[in-house]
Amino acid sequence: MTASSHATRAQSFNAAAAQYAANRPSYPPALCDAIEDLAGHPLTGAGVADIGAGTGIATALLHARGADVVAVEPGDGMAAQFRRAHPDIPIIRGDGNTLPLTTSSADFLTYAQSWHWTDPAQAVPEALRVLRPGGALALWWNTEALDVSWIAEAADRIARYFDVNVQAEKQSVNARVADPTGRLDFVRRQVRWSRRVPIDTHLANIGSHSIFLVQGEEAAAAFLAEERDHLTRAFPDGIVEEVYDVILLVATTPA
Repeated sequence: MTASSHATRAQSFNAAAAQYAANRPSYPPALCDAIEDLAGHPLTGAGVADIGAGTGIATALLHARGADVVAVEPGDGMAAQFRRAHPDIPIIRGDGNTLPLTTSSADFLTYAQSWHWTDPAQAVPEALRVLRPGGALALWWNTEALDVSWIAEAADRIARYFDVNVQAEKQSVNARVADPTGRLDFVRRQVRWSRRVPIDTHLANIGSHSIFLVQGEEAAAAFLAEERDHLTRAFPDGIVEEVYDVILLVATTPA
């Protein structure tokens, strides 16, 4: 992906913030359990900065866990949607490459579906600057469970239509890609979960991904219409079970 296309995809969410908020999946409670286990201390009462917070899906989960959380988000549309949905949670404009946070101010820095929009050469030193001694950097992604047959078939259709390698994108979620400098010692964990949703919700969910948003409405709508036909035949009751593997990477700083 070129730098310009990467930036275009990163910025594409702002126009679809409401769709994103309404249809994207959240994360299972077991994810918070795993974060706490790998970090060695609880989220409850911890100072957490959720970076690239978007519409606040992960931020709300952390807040409900009892964390003292602040959101950091660069996009106008996403930040506006966040404020409407979560008026009780503070949000600051900024991104992971130049964190608008003071040195040694956070127990956790979290990146839900957002680390890949940063430049690790800048984001890693910034994370190390902002984290307190013994703090934890937690990165995670909801990835499709490609061993589930209907999900693999749908991913193949997306790959052919948009000329992308879906499997490669999932395989790129690893410690070496997250920190090419090797300064962080990530531990990896995977959490499987699922949700049952109407076909309309599923289509709106996948349509909120950047690969769709940058194609233009006509191309995206054409694919989604075809996909609706496939899914309606496969799931005549109109309900699909989306199955996800949350891939979690956690690195801690020296105490």
